[in-house]
This record gives sequence, C-alpha cells and structure tokens, in this order.
Amino acid sequence: MEDNTRPSSYLDDPPNSRLFLVTSKCITEDNIRDHFSAFGEIQDIWLVKDKQTKESKGVAFVKFAKSSQACTAMEEMHGKCLVEGTKPIKVFIAQSRSSGSHRDVEDEELTRIFVMIPKTFTEEDLKDTFKEYGNIEYCIIIKNKQTGESKGLAYVRFHKPSQAAMAIENCDKTYRAILAEPRTKTSPTENEYFGNSRSEHVANESGMGGYPFSDNSNYASGDVWNSDMITRCLMVTSRAAITQEQAYSLFDLIPGMDYCEMQRDQYGFSKGQAMIRYNNLGSAVYAKEKLNGFEYPPGNRLVVTYVDDGEDRTSPVGKMAMQLVAAQMMSMVWNGPTGPQLMKTSTGYAPPATSQKPRVQTDVNLPSIKKMAPSDSAVKERLFVIFNPSPLPVDVLEDLFCRFGSLIEVYLVPGRNVGYMKYADRKHANEAMAALHGKVVNGVKMKVMLADPPKEESHKRQRTY
Repeated sequence: MEDNTRPSSYLDDPPNSRLFLVTSKCITEDNIRDHFSAFGEIQDIWLVKDKQTKESKGVAFVKFAKSSQACTAMEEMHGKCLVEGTKPIKVFIAQSRSSGSHRDVEDEELTRIFVMIPKTFTEEDLKDTFKEYGNIEYCIIIKNKQTGESKGLAYVRFHKPSQAAMAIENCDKTYRAILAEPRTKTSPTENEYFGNSRSEHVANESGMGGYPFSDNSNYASGDVWNSDMITRCLMVTSRAAITQEQAYSLFDLIPGMDYCEMQRDQYGFSKGQAMIRYNNLGSAVYAKEKLNGFEYPPGNRLVVTYVDDGEDRTSPVGKMAMQLVAAQMMSMVWNGPTGPQLMKTSTGYAPPATSQKPRVQTDVNLPSIKKMAPSDSAVKERLFVIFNPSPLPVDVLEDLFCRFGSLIEVYLVPGRNVGYMKYADRKHANEAMAALHGKVVNGVKMKVMLADPPKEESHKRQRTY
C-alpha cells in the first residue's frame, strides 16, 4: 500500500531501494510480499490499478529499506513465476529523480562505485579492502597525468549490483563510497559529497569546462583542430549520452576503423565525445562527410571534426596526396547509391529516394518489409520493449517490427522508455523477439520480452487451469 503522508523524496531514500515489477494482472500484494520479504525489510508495496475499474494493471512497486536488499531481490526474482500458471515477472530498479529510466540487473551503472582512498593505496590494497563485498571485476586508481601520483580517488567495479550496494552501505565511511553515475546524471547526493570544490576542480583542469559537453574541450581548441586539416583521426561530439558500443557500431560501418575510444575526464565521467581513428585517410574523409550532422540516436545530431594525428603534411607532395584522396572520397559520398540519403542539405536532410520511412540501421539480418495487420485484428501476443537511451520513433518501430509479419500496432508509453508491439500471430511475435532482443537499432539498444497476454486470451488460459 502507499503511504501518502511520506514526502516524495522517501521513494529514493536510499537511492535504488525501490523496485519496478511487471507482473500478471492476477498477482496480489500478498503474492509479492510472500516472495520478496525474504530479501529484507519491505517498507511499501504499491499495485498500480485502473482508476475506473480498480483492476490491477500488472505493474507494481516494492520499496525496501536498503539498496542492497532491492538489488538482491532484483537479481534473484527477475524471470521467476510468483503464481503457478502465470508468466515470469520482470524486475527492475525503479526510475528515480536522478535516473532516466528503470534499470535492470545488466545495467553497468549499478555495479561501479566511486571512492576516496589514501594516496598511498595500490590497486591491490583497493581490491583487498573491497573484495569482502563480492567479486571485483576491476579497480582503477585515478592518477595525475603529469606526475603519475594518485589523486586519492578510485573506481571499483563489481560483478553484481547487490555487491556494489553492500560495499556502499558497509565500507568504512572515510571512503565516502557512492555509486559512480555518469556526469550527465549527477544526483543531488553526489553534489553534497563533493560540493562546489569538485566542480571548480574539474573546471580548472586544462581545457575542461564544468559540463561534459563544454566547448573548451582539448580536442576542440585551435592547437589541434583546423578546418583546413584532413587526418585519419576524428572527434565525435554528441549532446545526448551515447555509449562506446553505439559509437563503435556506427563508425565501424565504414571499413578501416582502428579504434574507438570515449573521452572521459579525470573522474571517469563522459565528456560527450569519442575519438575515432581509421587506418587510411580515405575512410576518415568518407566517415566525416557521411556522418557529420547525422542524427544518432534519432533527434541527436552528431558533430564530427578532424583531429591532428601528428603526421607531417606540410610538404607539397603530402598536401597534394591529401587533396587527391579527399576529392576521390567526396565524389564517392555524393555519387554513391546511399550517400545523398545521409548528407546534410540547406533545408535539413534530403529525403530517401526509394522510401518514405526512416532508414533502419542495425547489424541484424532483417526480413523484407511486410504489410501490417488490420487494426481490428485480434491480439494474440504482445511484446514489451525497453529502449536505452530513448525510444525509437513509432514509424521506425513499425518499419522494424512489421518485417516479421502480422504486426497490428506499436504503442509507446508516454514519458517512459518502454513500449508494446501487438501481433495477430504468436509465432511472428516470437520471431521478432528472438531476432531483436538485446540488439542496437539506430543507436538505441532494445530489450524485447513477452508482455502479459491480452485480456481475452488471459481469461481463456485461466479457465484451462
């Protein structure tokens, strides 16, 4: 039940102590309490109900007293059945004021902590101190780039969210352990830990502003970037949070990429930039002209610039070769079969010549587009989809999910990073789930799962038991 006398901040105190459950509609509060109370003190259980019918919507929240209790419950109960004959439940850490969406057991942000340590600590000392809380994947001590001396700050990455939560709750308070959130998701708690001194320290670092997308970045300054320079190194700047996996998957579409590395500040927070290096000049030119201004993820326009790679191009022969390669690659960009679809024009983006729908970019081997089923078709199966970092547009999702056949409708939950795909044939839904679960499409990672059965189908199944 929900206690309306408590302040809203109670829901996030402590952080990550509240679970979001996707269950069958027949699941009751007692069912949830019976299965989840084994993991710790439950402070609240709230079943979300329809305002008119008062029936459960198959969604619930469980508030624990401790983050470690919630994380352990998530790890142990995700995919389990609470009542015989019902579908497995889905368990997530609930969305809070400092996180943009629900987070699951695979979320890396829940497994990494940030600590303050003695400057004499080695990585072995760090591991010995925190290994009692669980298996450690890695430890990183932040060091001064010039002197190599420790700054008294470190990261510890555990294998499970519950282990990181246990470390934060039980380690010596002098370590001031907190969850290592990305810079773009800085929480009030983190500000309280470090105060203004931390912000000032970051801002005073050479070439670094107070925000991750600062225009004062080292790689945007005049000493390394020049509009007349063409090199094999590119700097990609994004205002939306992108992962290294997303940047890699996009720029690896162009052959010859040597490496892709996200740029981070001395605390490990993303600067909203990625360094891309190709093994030849032609690929770099092609990538820059193709992808500068490209929307990835949808709605987020990338800025791609050249970065000095240290090679000497001052000789006349070097300049001539560079100009020749650039001219050849520009010709390919403009005259190639798909080039005009991605190039920026004075009015925005040129529409695709052969399709009115946005292009679907993924490494998944997709079937051809099929007609959608009539809107009045009976729903035989629904898929529940979680998007990270944000949902794809409805027309892109229709383009994607209709390829498996009998798609009736795409529905995105307003204000949430989740949606439903309705199918008229259960086989087609299962094929879509098998092909797209865990895949990246247009820079968005999707988790595709079976949703609760449609209401009519649910009643039929209950009568069979």
